[in-house]
Amino acid sequence: MKKHILVISQYFYPENFRINDMCFEWVKRGYKVTVITGIPNYPRGKFFKGYGMFRKRKEVINGVSVVRLLISPRRKGSLMLVLNYFSFVISGWLWKTFTRIKADIVFNFEVSPMTQALPGLWYAKRRKIPFFIYVQDLWPENIQVIGGINNKFIIKSINKMVDNIYKKSTKILVTSESFKKNIIARGTSKEKVIYWPQYAEEFYKSLKLNKDKKTFNVMYTGNIGDAQGLEVLPELAMMLKKNNPNNNLIFTLIGDGRNKQNLEEIIEAKGLQDMFVFEGQKNPEEISLFLSKANIAFLSFCDNELFRMTIPAKLQTYLACGKPILAIAKGETKNIIEKSKSGLCSDPSDIDGVYKNIVKFMNMTETELEKMANDGQNYVKENFHKKTLLDELDELIAQEVKNV
Repeated sequence: MKKHILVISQYFYPENFRINDMCFEWVKRGYKVTVITGIPNYPRGKFFKGYGMFRKRKEVINGVSVVRLLISPRRKGSLMLVLNYFSFVISGWLWKTFTRIKADIVFNFEVSPMTQALPGLWYAKRRKIPFFIYVQDLWPENIQVIGGINNKFIIKSINKMVDNIYKKSTKILVTSESFKKNIIARGTSKEKVIYWPQYAEEFYKSLKLNKDKKTFNVMYTGNIGDAQGLEVLPELAMMLKKNNPNNNLIFTLIGDGRNKQNLEEIIEAKGLQDMFVFEGQKNPEEISLFLSKANIAFLSFCDNELFRMTIPAKLQTYLACGKPILAIAKGETKNIIEKSKSGLCSDPSDIDGVYKNIVKFMNMTETELEKMANDGQNYVKENFHKKTLLDELDELIAQEVKNV
């Protein structure tokens, strides 16, 4: 008989994270699944329509029981973000103290903040059950790079918290081999750290539509934040206008985030509105249709050691949708693109290299682009296959629950 998985994730449907699909799939596989999450407000920082302090705090979505804890919305500014992080922990402490839910295993989907793991860890300790953490963001590195926090006292406290979480975790799943090395280097037992990459949901697939022959569409999907370094796009647009005044390239951005307004202001200040289209936030199920209208897909990271260790979820999405990839990245992301032969990659500091890659793409034949697309899809099937990965996770869960 399948067991009861308690998922701790500060973000859940209708927010767009891969844990949504994992939970829905677990229900199909016969598990009972309960999700402890927050009131949806990512990435814009405002509660989603229909949700609030007194609305839809409990619901069932595709067979998943969802309990939403009281949290402060992200809004704008560092103070509000800190309040958002800590409100989930405080509400989580109250929840674990009084809840009557009886689960067999806790699974924490850890994207920032790592503090969200604490309620799950407390619950697992109380119930004496296994605790799995799936690490998407490394801490304190993430808060140093993205949050700009380097106070020695704060970083020391965060390091202590992180080491405690790793020490008390039953299994630590990671999205890249570099993450695995980093966590083991902190003194964590090798046996408990497992490379378990993200998969692309089944609704991400190649849709062959007739693209607009008048334009060359470079499409970005996902969060528009500081980490992505999307300010490079206006620079590239300026270079294209200067060197190729008759170019027919447009950049289409699908998504939202804390840096969107700033990016729009840069584009307007440079007079580049004719080369950019902002489509806004879309449901994951719609992304394949939008990508089918693109010639190539774009991803980028700022130049930092943390991002060299990171494999962004959109990489699997692009590969699954059969899109040649224009990337600005180093490390794990660059290695996958080169191994899969699915695109062209340049270093974050090499703006000329990115420009040359765009020109290369624009001069490629349909046959050359299709080969890149097919190579990428084959790589996904061999390395990020959903059923294979979930089968592996089934075995890990069964083994740990059995050992309790």
